[in-house]
Amino acid sequence: MANDHLGERLRRLRRLADLTQEALAEKSGVSVDVVRKLEQQRKHSARLPTLHALAKGLGVELTALLGDPPAVPSTGDVEPAELVSLRRAIMPSLFTPLPSPDGAEWLSLALLKAEIADGWTLYHAADFGRLMEILPGVIVDARRAAASSKGRERLAGHHALGKALQLGGHLAIRFGKTDLGVSSLERAISAADSAEDPLLAAMLCNSVSWAYQRQNRLDDSRTLAVHAADGVEREHASSAEGLRVWGGLIMAGAISTSLGGDYDGASEMMGTAERATVRLAEMPPPEDSRMVSVFSESSVRIKRVRLAVQHGRSDEALALARGVRFGVEIPPSWRAWLFLDVARAYADLGNARGAVAALERLQRTAPGWMRHHTLAVAIVSDLWAGSARPPGLRKLARFLGLAD
Repeated sequence: MANDHLGERLRRLRRLADLTQEALAEKSGVSVDVVRKLEQQRKHSARLPTLHALAKGLGVELTALLGDPPAVPSTGDVEPAELVSLRRAIMPSLFTPLPSPDGAEWLSLALLKAEIADGWTLYHAADFGRLMEILPGVIVDARRAAASSKGRERLAGHHALGKALQLGGHLAIRFGKTDLGVSSLERAISAADSAEDPLLAAMLCNSVSWAYQRQNRLDDSRTLAVHAADGVEREHASSAEGLRVWGGLIMAGAISTSLGGDYDGASEMMGTAERATVRLAEMPPPEDSRMVSVFSESSVRIKRVRLAVQHGRSDEALALARGVRFGVEIPPSWRAWLFLDVARAYADLGNARGAVAALERLQRTAPGWMRHHTLAVAIVSDLWAGSARPPGLRKLARFLGLAD
């Protein structure tokens, strides 16, 4: 269940796999001492490469080890009605005909595009409840637009359907339904092909690469990202939209490379991306940045902080974080990850006061994301279990339901 301790899930999955602690340590390449401390709840979290290695040794997806996001049950109960509606919108019944057009009932393409952009705003603000309410209807409207329009409007309808299904895929993955998310993204790529929009298809490859990371398919994730980036570089790198899509793919490939244990290779890829942001700054911005990959000097620096934290380079991570300047293109979800990584770096250095300060910034900036991130809960749990409890920690623990 979502409220289980990481150690409880690890022990349960290890026993289901019929492995001793020593056997799991050998299969995953992780110290048996780390396995023991996690299972005994003397250690509440671990770096992402360690978690990926443990998931691989257990033969499970990373999400099975991390647990579902808050409010998503793993009890075997039937899915809530909202999730059923999203699933039906993404994967309509084979015997459900498309509703007949009714001018008063359907959104125009312009309004549909605005609805999808607003949906991405809700997603980046972690307003998943509201997004779950509206997104099924948006996907249905986009599917109707793709099927019923003519000429250029038909292409625009397929583009809208691709972006709506991409959003559905991201939301499903956030709710622990990774296979549904990948299915939605595959349908989105088909819509992008029908829209004759290679940049949209490449953006969707970025999303699929992230989904593969969640499934611990790191080689697949990196291969897909690099292949798609090569295609964008050949055909579309002269525009801001193309360069942003290319940069997002390079960063996705770097993250997969890092999670696979190759920090130097990942850093080299990030360096290539960072040099490209100089050219990007000289180009006219996209018409609506919410509909294009996040890529800028600041976003590259945020990802570089992530790589450093993943590999235990806490001092390097904090030095990189001090150089981050948030531009308007950086959504709350990315800012949340930066503050979370900074908190983890401080915690790894034994600086509880610094970790709490970073977590307080996270709470002020993106409270929804703080509740959603199991890593935030793990860091606060570690700090709360420690001997030093700096000012502000109790308030954070109460906010996350870890203290009275």
